[in-house]
Amino acid sequence: MKKYTNTGNKDTRSGFGAGLTELGKTNENVVALCADLIGSLKMDDFKANHPERFFQVGIAEANMIGMAAGMTIGGKIPFTGTFANFSTGRVYDQIRQSVAYSDKNVKICASHAGLTLGEDGATHQILEDIGLMKMLPGMTVINTCDYNQTKAATIAIAEHHGPVYLRFGRPSVPNFTPENGEFVIGKAVLLNEGTDVTIVATGHLVWEALVAAEALEAKGISAEVINIHTIKPLDEEAILKSVAKTGCVVTAEEHNILGGLGESVARTLAANNPAPQEFVAVNDSFGESGTPAQLMEKYKLNNEAIVEAVEKVIRRK
Repeated sequence: MKKYTNTGNKDTRSGFGAGLTELGKTNENVVALCADLIGSLKMDDFKANHPERFFQVGIAEANMIGMAAGMTIGGKIPFTGTFANFSTGRVYDQIRQSVAYSDKNVKICASHAGLTLGEDGATHQILEDIGLMKMLPGMTVINTCDYNQTKAATIAIAEHHGPVYLRFGRPSVPNFTPENGEFVIGKAVLLNEGTDVTIVATGHLVWEALVAAEALEAKGISAEVINIHTIKPLDEEAILKSVAKTGCVVTAEEHNILGGLGESVARTLAANNPAPQEFVAVNDSFGESGTPAQLMEKYKLNNEAIVEAVEKVIRRK
């Protein structure tokens, strides 16, 4: 089994900030808008170095989306920044009408996604955002796994024409993907080859999937691990090729079981090659206050839950 090394825990939102800083130097059309959360979104450097291209809109997220859509008409590439809850649920109508329907080149960048913003509680822990955004025609949906990948994704989406939802998080998590690695929108990354089960993971659950694969190896189970950083468009070819070999799949995500990666994979399998599938996701509930570690354990979003799901799905083959 290929081993991946954690080079040090870092927060993915800082990866976004680093990518935005680099874009500020290399692409004069990139502009940034923030809804009163500059520090939380790590947009400080961009603001300091390019004040003429930074717009603080205050707690007015709907206005921010409208402004961003308008800026694209003049050839700008706007990156909006706020929490995932405010980036999607609060402004869904504006995104649908002014960005997606109009096919505007807006990059909606969302931090503090999922359960792992922790102590802020259920009102801020959005678990349905992937579903909301992937249902919009033409919307690209990206959910990165670590600092390096988030930085690379931030840079890559500036070159992609069309609306993008980029989802990342608050906590420090293992940083294990290559520094300055290539990021190809819509192309899955095979992290570990296996023959008994396919584990398809996204976001913070990718590292947990690798840890689970090591535990499974000790039990004599060979797990193939795929990092799905782009949920839409989904790399169906990579998933189908893997499942054709292993005969079963486990999907893992920090999102509601309804509407997320797992459902996209299930649809792909149903249409092409039906196979047993188990889901590691939040089971149709809201979150609550607690530390990220406590919440990931309570809602069964860790490597132990992935191992349990793998053992269950293998019995169904």
